[in-house]
Amino acid sequence: MSDQNLFAALRAAFPDDLDSIAIDCGDSPQPLAYTWRDLDRGTAMLANLLASLDLPPASRVLMHVDKSVEALMLYLAILRAGHVVVPLNIAYQAAEIEYFIGDAEPAVVVCAPRNFGWTSRIAFQAGTKHVYTLGDDRSGTLLDRAAFQPDVHETVARAASDLAAIVYTSGTTGRSKGAMLSHGNLLSNARVLHEAWAWQRDDVLIHALPIFHVHGLFVASHGALLAGARMIWFSRFDARAVVERLPEATVFMGVPTLYVRMLAEPALDRERCAGMRLFVSGSAPLLVDTFRAWRNRTGHVILERYGMSETVMLTSNPYRPEDARRAGTVGPALPGVGLRARGEDGELVPPGEIGGIEVRGPNVFSGYWRLPEKTAEEFSADGWFKTGDVGRVDADGWVTIVGRNKDLVITGGFNVYPAEVEALIDDLPGVVESAVVGVPHPDFGEAVVAAVVAQPGATLDGEALIAALKDRIAHFKVPKRVFVVAELPRNTMGKVQKNLLRQTFQRSFTG
Repeated sequence: MSDQNLFAALRAAFPDDLDSIAIDCGDSPQPLAYTWRDLDRGTAMLANLLASLDLPPASRVLMHVDKSVEALMLYLAILRAGHVVVPLNIAYQAAEIEYFIGDAEPAVVVCAPRNFGWTSRIAFQAGTKHVYTLGDDRSGTLLDRAAFQPDVHETVARAASDLAAIVYTSGTTGRSKGAMLSHGNLLSNARVLHEAWAWQRDDVLIHALPIFHVHGLFVASHGALLAGARMIWFSRFDARAVVERLPEATVFMGVPTLYVRMLAEPALDRERCAGMRLFVSGSAPLLVDTFRAWRNRTGHVILERYGMSETVMLTSNPYRPEDARRAGTVGPALPGVGLRARGEDGELVPPGEIGGIEVRGPNVFSGYWRLPEKTAEEFSADGWFKTGDVGRVDADGWVTIVGRNKDLVITGGFNVYPAEVEALIDDLPGVVESAVVGVPHPDFGEAVVAAVVAQPGATLDGEALIAALKDRIAHFKVPKRVFVVAELPRNTMGKVQKNLLRQTFQRSFTG
């Protein structure tokens, strides 16, 4: 079957009543709602605009925009037109965008209006011919141009193996890699989660996540769309506003940080959550204290799951019975997903012992964009993807992640690889070397901190270094604290002992 376009499957799930509400904007200054017909027409007009450009088949379309319903429509339109979406974090700065455009070589770039000047300059110099703007207030040249297009479009046929998205995920060397996800990868995972989490047409999802990564763009959006379920849409997370809308909703997905912030709201109680059936947490480890506090406060048990950019979702705590969900675990593998733990010797480890997590299944990506050697390194000889995470798999198949690629820091659900930050710190005046680690943080799960050694005769100020970095990289990558030290701890081989730095600074934010 050649027509496996993900959009076609999502469109087929739209309810018969296309004039019913699909998306209700929860933080719009004025009441604003979109019907299913609006989604159909809007994506058709945007897809027709892309078609009018006579792009090569499966061209990349890079999105560096604020969250909006129109941005979601653009994503769907790219799929509908048979092209490949490249979603990027809106926090990325010029040097980062220059790398992504150079690597992905997009035919089209869509950016926030405020960034058009520098983005268009980078894009045109790299050979991109089409640059549009899209604001979070329904402004921009993209919508201006699309307004003249027909509102009917025949979805372009795509095979399950055809590329649908390139999701960039950092590497330990600091170089971002583009994970290539196919229509089949995304659709198979959406269908598995539809069953696993018992999505229904009468569900209402509070969508308060960003839509530039897997959790918000694929897991949350696909879940609601494939069920034909309504969304309450927040362009930015606001704990008080989200808690206020909980009585209207049935499903909420968030990173641990969002749960911590909602727990700080006095209005959060059992009555407000009475109609909710599912709270999902992912993208970073959920602290056991947060798990317990949420259950005590709301009467609901958070469902923790595990996934990554290269694979979408891999495991999930059970939907039912709710009290079977376990704090500190991510549950067993989802249907169709193979999961195993192997030791450094390549042998499977016994149940309950720690090993490197490896996976396979229809949701697992085909490889990294234009990095065949790196792709080959990340797969075992028998075709399993090495996640880089370390964990235990018990006799019942339940997975507990105990660590990950030791350098990775996950702060507020965002991945930060220290090598990239260290390279920038080391280039600052007066710095001889640095080491970046993650330490526990009550709000973000982990916080980025840096230990810095000054050049002889130089005087360094941690706050000044932080300020200098804020103009160079996304703010979530900037260390929250910079400690000036006499030297970095090293082993006999000269390698920096980051475990000692973590121990030294582990109470920086937790007392």
